[in-house]
Parts: sequence; structure tokens; C-alpha cells
Amino acid sequence: MQVVLPALLIALAAYLIGSLSFAVIVAKVMGLPDPRSFGSGNPGATNMLRTGKKTAALLTLLGDLAKGWLAVWLAGMVGAHFGIQILAIHVAALAVFLGHLYPVFFSFKGGKGVATALGILLALNLWLGLAVLGVWLAVFAITRLSSLAALLASVASPFLGAYLIGGHLTIAVLTILTALLIWRHRSNIRRLISGEESGFKKG
Repeated sequence: MQVVLPALLIALAAYLIGSLSFAVIVAKVMGLPDPRSFGSGNPGATNMLRTGKKTAALLTLLGDLAKGWLAVWLAGMVGAHFGIQILAIHVAALAVFLGHLYPVFFSFKGGKGVATALGILLALNLWLGLAVLGVWLAVFAITRLSSLAALLASVASPFLGAYLIGGHLTIAVLTILTALLIWRHRSNIRRLISGEESGFKKG
């Protein structure tokens, strides 16, 4: 009980942090259309670019990344107080990600989790986060496909985590995050296979 209750409270707090959909929040503050009502319908930075407001997209990206990092960092601080730091940060990692994908504040219609996942990885281990970001940048530079870059970076994360951190719990959590991100990108995967996925032009 001394472990279960704090872990549950940490999970709940992390989930609520994750449920803050910054695309929707930024759109309301800046007087833009709800990102769930146009383009891909995904409340994320890429779809926010379709408004023509790069500032809105950047704020969404930073907000979604920051909440992933903050939830895991806070969980580590609180978990250390209860002697469950390792458990706490991994529970928070899953909970904040689920909050982003299925936000209670926005009818459980969330984003695909790329920026939030990066924030989580940076909080778990700075070098892991940077390594995964490096994979994303490399794939995007070659293909100009954000979705493909996200998918391949996500697939690489458990392997990079095993090398840089180790531990069955970390690898398990990274694998679950990868599976969830792939699931949320299933429409992108179909378009990638059919050659219909749109990318960003060079230059």
C-alpha cells in the first residue's frame, strides 16, 4: 500500500498533465480554428502548420514536449520522497503519454504523441532523447516525411534505451510507447505504403 497509492497518484497527475492539449489551447488563445476540425484533424504541431502560423506550431511543439518532460521529472522528484523513484518515472512516462493520446479534457481525442514522447525520453535520459532526435532528423533530412521519421525514431528508441540505460522496466516502457505511437500513426502507415503520404518540400 505504501508503494501502490503514491504510484497511482503520480500516474493520475501525469495523465492530467498529458491531457493538456497544447494545439487546442494555443488555437483558442490565438483565435485560430480548432486543429481537430481541419487538415488531418490531429491536434499536433504539424497540423497547426496548416494554419499558416509558424508561431502556433512552435508553441504547440514546445508545449507538448515540455509536458512530457515535466511529468517524468516531477514524478522522479516525488517518487524519490517515497522511495519509488524508478517506478514513478516509468509510471509517469506511460501515463503522460496516454493523457496526450486520450486527453480527458478534450473528449479523449488527442494527438499522435511525437513531441510528448521526445519530452519523455529527454527526461528519462538526455542522451537517449538526443539520440532518438538524431534518428528523426536524419530520416527527415533524407525523406522529408515527418511521419516516417517519427516511426523509425520511435522503433529505434527501445534499442537505444537498452544500450544507453538498460533495465527491463525501461525497455518495456519504451516498447509500449513505440507500440502506441505506431498505432496512432496507422493512417500514415497506410499512406506511406500506398505512396500517398505528403512530405515537406526541400529548400
